[in-house]
Amino acid sequence: MSALKRHPSLVVMFALALIFVFIVPQVTELYIINDMTVFAVMATLALSLALVWGFGGILSLGQSVFFGIGGYVYAITVLNTGESTIPILLGVVVPMAFAAVLGYFMFYGRISDIYLAVITLTVSLIFYHLIVSTSGGQWRIGKSPIGGYNGIPGLPPINVPGDPSARLGFEGKYYLSIIVLFLTYFGIRWLLATRFGRVAVSIRENEARTELIGYDARAYKLALYAIGAGVAGLAGVLYANWGGFISPVVFNIFFTAQIIVWVMVGGLGTLVGPMLAAVAIQYLVTQLGAAATSEIKAGLTVFGMRLDLKDFLDSNIILGVIFIVFTLFIPKGIVPFIRDWFSERRTHGRRQAESGSPAE
Repeated sequence: MSALKRHPSLVVMFALALIFVFIVPQVTELYIINDMTVFAVMATLALSLALVWGFGGILSLGQSVFFGIGGYVYAITVLNTGESTIPILLGVVVPMAFAAVLGYFMFYGRISDIYLAVITLTVSLIFYHLIVSTSGGQWRIGKSPIGGYNGIPGLPPINVPGDPSARLGFEGKYYLSIIVLFLTYFGIRWLLATRFGRVAVSIRENEARTELIGYDARAYKLALYAIGAGVAGLAGVLYANWGGFISPVVFNIFFTAQIIVWVMVGGLGTLVGPMLAAVAIQYLVTQLGAAATSEIKAGLTVFGMRLDLKDFLDSNIILGVIFIVFTLFIPKGIVPFIRDWFSERRTHGRRQAESGSPAE
């Protein structure tokens, strides 16, 4: 109870979890539930990078690699086994193992931050082109074709462990995704409160000083990187389960950039911020996609040229604008900006009270 008093945000998040689990499904249409499922999946993915970058100081431009590996491993394994329990576990473990191998060479090789970011981005592009090149029936693993650019369709929903016939419907996928999202949030909060988490944050602040007092920064960064990969892989599993489909689009540079924008807009060093930004931006992208496919007649004429509104509804353009605006005007992100604003107001009010002058 005392811990809850010290951290009121935990109370708020626990209350939100109860609302989204017990109340929202009862008062929401099924198609909205379906959209909220993928929003929860993307928020979970945002948490993975929020942990690695925001608290570990590791700028991974290829976080989508682990998301995609998790989704593909789940898809291929579930089509071969017909049951989802083992595929889910592999969808988490395989990305963690890949991150451990890749991270070992990066962190123990003492690669600088900028080169680490470039390497992770390059790995993402390698996976994208590798999967795209596997079109044709000869490219398959067991019963599952890899599918190339067309991806792997027809994935069966997640089933109750031990009962392959009991598969999740739309509401079941929603409950699973929401529960995973909030458990991930609380799990990361707990991890950051442990000795391991405090050391990881200390490494972000001053790696040399942390090593001087006896900690192996490379080992901590490697472990944190692998944990973030596991969270991203789990999100990839849920994404493949949500749509019954996975494609190499999850590896491309635009999706990778989107994850970066989520965390930057939400705010580094926070968990709630990237979650909210992921949901808000994903909702915006969904609405833009719907608008772009509709018959829009609005537009304007510039220098004699007719510009249709559809020309400006590309989600990548909008994401670029958001990135530029926040980089220039709110570089800390939304949540730190709001937190600092309230802190300044409280400080200002306290000083006004101490001086005896009326508040403005």
